[in-house]
Amino acid sequence: MDKQNYIPNPINVDDVVFPAELESLREAIAENTHEVWAAGRIKEGWTYGPERDDKLKKHPDLIPYSELTEGEKQYDRDTAENAIKLVIKLGFDLVKR
Repeated sequence: MDKQNYIPNPINVDDVVFPAELESLREAIAENTHEVWAAGRIKEGWTYGPERDDKLKKHPDLIPYSELTEGEKQYDRDTAENAIKLVIKLGFDLVKR
């Protein structure tokens, strides 16, 4: 495949209505997504810095999820919501035990 001509083709989940009862699941997944990302960065030698610096491996988002800006939290929430919608679209049921 020619990498320069790659066109992403995600499964469209726009027709899936996000169930309100899964909002706490979305938030838990969003927070965990941040934690996994942060753990990976730290393992690679990154540390907190007030501004991103790829050369020095500094990143302003290497902080607890609760301290992220709402914009940064929303990025993780959108990722989580799209994943949940995909699970539903693929015909799976999410049932809390």
